[in-house]
Amino acid sequence: MADPGGATNPFASPSPAAAASSSSWDDLPDDFFLSASISSPPAAPAPIPSTSPRPAATPAPQRSASLPPASTPAPASASGSFSDSPRRRAPPPPSHHPHPQPPHLLHPSYSLPAYPAAAPRSAAAVWPPPPGPHHAGSLPEFAAAPASRAHRPPARAAVRADRPPPLELRPRPPRESQARAALRALACCRDHAPCGGPRLWAAGEAGVRAWDLADAFRAPPARQRWGDEAAAPFRESRRTPPALCLEADPGRGVVWSGHEDGRIMGWTADPGPDAGECLAWEAHRGPVFALTVSPYGDLWSGSEGGVIKVWYGEAIEKSLVSQREEKRKTSFLVERSSIDLRDMVSDGGACPLPAVDVKLLLSDNSRSKVWSAGYLSFVLWDSRTKELLKVFNIDGQVDTRFDILSAQDPYSYETKQTLFSSPRKEKARSPIGFLQRSRNALLGAADAVRRVAVKAGFGDDTRRIEAFTMSADGMIWTGSANGSLAQWDGSGNRLREFLHHSSSVQCICNFGTRLWVGYMDGNIQLLDLEGNLLGGWIAHNSPILSMAVGGSYIFTLAGHGGIRGWNLSSPGPLDSILRSELIEKDVSYKIFEYMKVLVGSWNVGQEKASYESLRAWLKLPTPEVGVVVVGLQEVDMGAGFLAMSAAKETVGLEGSPNGEWWLDVIGQILKGHSFVRVGSRQMAGLIIAVWVRINLKQFVGDIDNAAVACGLGRAIGNKAFFVYLILDKYFLKGAVGLKMRIHDRSICFVNCHFAAHMEAVSRRNEDFDHVFRSMTFSSPSNGLLTTSVSGSAAQPLQGENGSRLPELPDTDMIVFLGDFNYRLSDISYDEAMGLVSRRCFDSLRENDQLQAEMRYGRVFQGLREGEFKFPPTYKFDKHIAGLSGYDSSEKKRIPAWCDRILYRDSRASSDIECSLECPVVGSISMYDSCMEATDSDHKPVKCVFNLDVAHVDKQTMRQKYGEIMTSNKKVLYGLESFSEVNISTNDIILQDQNPSVVKLQNRSTKELACFEIIGRTPNSSGTPFSGFPSWLKVSPAVGMISPGQSVDVTLQHGQLRSQGYLTSTSGNSPGAGQEKDATLLVMVTGVYSTATGSSLEHRLPLHRKRRRGRGSRSEARGVAGSSQQEGVRRKGITTTSRSDLPCE
Repeated sequence: MADPGGATNPFASPSPAAAASSSSWDDLPDDFFLSASISSPPAAPAPIPSTSPRPAATPAPQRSASLPPASTPAPASASGSFSDSPRRRAPPPPSHHPHPQPPHLLHPSYSLPAYPAAAPRSAAAVWPPPPGPHHAGSLPEFAAAPASRAHRPPARAAVRADRPPPLELRPRPPRESQARAALRALACCRDHAPCGGPRLWAAGEAGVRAWDLADAFRAPPARQRWGDEAAAPFRESRRTPPALCLEADPGRGVVWSGHEDGRIMGWTADPGPDAGECLAWEAHRGPVFALTVSPYGDLWSGSEGGVIKVWYGEAIEKSLVSQREEKRKTSFLVERSSIDLRDMVSDGGACPLPAVDVKLLLSDNSRSKVWSAGYLSFVLWDSRTKELLKVFNIDGQVDTRFDILSAQDPYSYETKQTLFSSPRKEKARSPIGFLQRSRNALLGAADAVRRVAVKAGFGDDTRRIEAFTMSADGMIWTGSANGSLAQWDGSGNRLREFLHHSSSVQCICNFGTRLWVGYMDGNIQLLDLEGNLLGGWIAHNSPILSMAVGGSYIFTLAGHGGIRGWNLSSPGPLDSILRSELIEKDVSYKIFEYMKVLVGSWNVGQEKASYESLRAWLKLPTPEVGVVVVGLQEVDMGAGFLAMSAAKETVGLEGSPNGEWWLDVIGQILKGHSFVRVGSRQMAGLIIAVWVRINLKQFVGDIDNAAVACGLGRAIGNKAFFVYLILDKYFLKGAVGLKMRIHDRSICFVNCHFAAHMEAVSRRNEDFDHVFRSMTFSSPSNGLLTTSVSGSAAQPLQGENGSRLPELPDTDMIVFLGDFNYRLSDISYDEAMGLVSRRCFDSLRENDQLQAEMRYGRVFQGLREGEFKFPPTYKFDKHIAGLSGYDSSEKKRIPAWCDRILYRDSRASSDIECSLECPVVGSISMYDSCMEATDSDHKPVKCVFNLDVAHVDKQTMRQKYGEIMTSNKKVLYGLESFSEVNISTNDIILQDQNPSVVKLQNRSTKELACFEIIGRTPNSSGTPFSGFPSWLKVSPAVGMISPGQSVDVTLQHGQLRSQGYLTSTSGNSPGAGQEKDATLLVMVTGVYSTATGSSLEHRLPLHRKRRRGRGSRSEARGVAGSSQQEGVRRKGITTTSRSDLPCE
């Protein structure tokens, strides 16, 4: 290597220019450096073999115009170099030949990847500090250009352009705040009070909560608990067992919740700060998975083992109107009012129902039917008579086999109830022969094995039913785990199948002419009633667990606990109005934060550091440091330990005594500065841990960890390589990472240990690429600040073609730290030591493999490193202070900067200021090593980042959203349009089984109308009973009316099945106590809102009068009238009802 000092003595003093830019190492005493002097210049060494492709013999590669010719020295400001002294030799550039020459002298275990064409030399650049007062005096940074889109910062915006602006009812809370309080289901129900509006209910692990949508844009009256500071005001119930499902009962103004302990609880929004519990009873021995309310007011519940119970509406009504002191007694009456449908359809010990958990229930109000769904099967019921209509599978094929109750689950609650309950009325046994019973037993056993396989995750489970709903045209839609949607008619015939997305369907919701589908990957899609895709967007970065329609919004609940409301008209013109208005008001809800982050890395070489070394390394430079990140390598490296560590990884365990010692010692040092550890991860000898100041902890959350193995571990899998570790411990390389949210921005820290040895440059590049592309984060299973949320695993990011995208690029800031093992090439030991002794680190850095590879775009693409002036951090003799401690063994390893810290923030160029579009802007105020630490053959390094963080005040933004929704005339015009529906006022005569028809006519010529008919019947106690009387059939009870068209609704007396069995099983008759009078409420809404101002309510009175002797006859006469109040239109209709049927 040529003398960097020019033609003069190579050991002469540096030039004045170089001296002016010297670092603090100049102040060290002379005996701090090499004790032995060299009397003559060393001979030029032979070149060290390199893995870089050799330059071609013909034309030299082109150089950027910003760089000087190769034969001339580069100025200090040249792109890609921090050199303050004349440039004498540049590292050999890569060949641009399409077929580069093979590398020479590679280690036999290494192989070169197929790299794309190298980036031009101008790909690297020196970035000055970003604008802003917090970054004045920061270090310049060496930047490698991004090689692909994955290496660029993610796009951010206050209001995203690729989706409609949502109403942030509950902004995403930190996962750690949701421990034992995660939400699982949504339901919306209008308040029963005359002036009440819609309320959104959410059920979770701690109970239920309710949001009054009229208060959605208001600030909370007082400070709410951690995680809900920015949420809209809500009422919360007392703590209950975890709730698994939620069902709205609009006829009663009640919301029902099914719980893990088998209880069913009813809730109303009573005046006061808390959600009021109105009724509760023990429904099942197992968990309640599903609930639905039939049009007859009965509550259906599903549990494990195929158990379905029906709770009669009359008993529920009596309990709801009873006094508080009578609640316990009436709850007991509700418990006794149920019938077990599985027992009812069983005959001679054989049951036609599949003995699988009832996961879903759906009431088909249009045809008075109820659907129940297991994993791969459906059951269809008559909601009026409770008769079994059909059992069929997901292909629509009727299932005629019988399950033997005793063969399903001998320890289930339902079997025990059959064995030990009081005797019931004997029923006639069907003549099922021995062969038939044997066949049923075999099929039942096979079905049991299949169910166990499904629950355990074995076999093909991609067609598993996840959600279903009924559309306004009466069709049933189901969603499966493979992303497919199926359309069924009301009789259980499979019509069509659609596949618009590959992720698992989690929920389906219908309103008007649109179907809303929520997926596991956080996407939401809109379909018309023909199954055509209308639009879609990423609603959350977490699975969409539940959806509910309330007001003019459809609300989505994500797995992380966030709730967003989307306009029912989206996508449409309203979105553009909201987006532009919100962007204009961003000054009011934009907030800036400033903090410092200290990042340290140390290869400890299996040693334990002294207290003095740790104090010197982790000394906080300023009190503004709020986050401390520490990465350690080679904490443990014995072959036995590595094998044990790999075995632990296979079962999800981690940690070691040495690792715990390091974490405890560092924690004790930082504890004196009010720091607390919030997360850590260890894989073999790699450890990463994060501490934050106590006053910053409330703004830190969603801490996830990850580990990636390289070397042989990568070749044969992260969890199966421990056998090979015994052969060579140095094959165990990799990375551990921690990702977190700070002030609602994602920051990731990755501690790496890459392949060793001088010639393994390409292998190190491979290691980085493997870590960058394959690191997948998950919430920790043990340790600090952990919780399980909703049971739904986080889904990896996917590209347009369904391929998996890396997770690291989606973070606002990434910091790579560790022992990267890049060495100094094309230089001898004596030359390197000579430059070190004269502190010519800038000249020595020209031989740095890492910056050479970054310059040509082969590694750490898109990342930057601060200018450093500290000596090489490898390799030292232990316990020898100063630069005289470099390797003195026979190997005389060349000093190198193996230990480095690189990062990438949100900036795409150096002159961008912090904003909501560029939310994290960083700079480096200090980048140094700790020469005082002599416990390892590496010196620790540390780096202090200055961070400007921009984020949104979600509470203020929601208030601005409300101002736009309530004051913008264009928005109001789009929400206020709705249809007007007339109802025929002809006399209705119900006689025998002859039907009577009510005609609903849509007078609008543009707007489509949706209608739903709800029954309201007084019972014997004089209280209103919500539901149709059991003697009445209404078809259809729900539907749509096209503009200018009409729909005929048929009213007919229905024939009840024999009451003997129902009375014997439940002690109550389903028709007992129902009087002659009934009222039908016809609710009419538009397709974009359920709010009062856009809905119509019509009342149809019905009367029955008992006549002694020859049957009964009932007549009623009234006068048609109409009134309009508060936007709700009500019409009375003259009706006459005659019946020759007995009134029971």
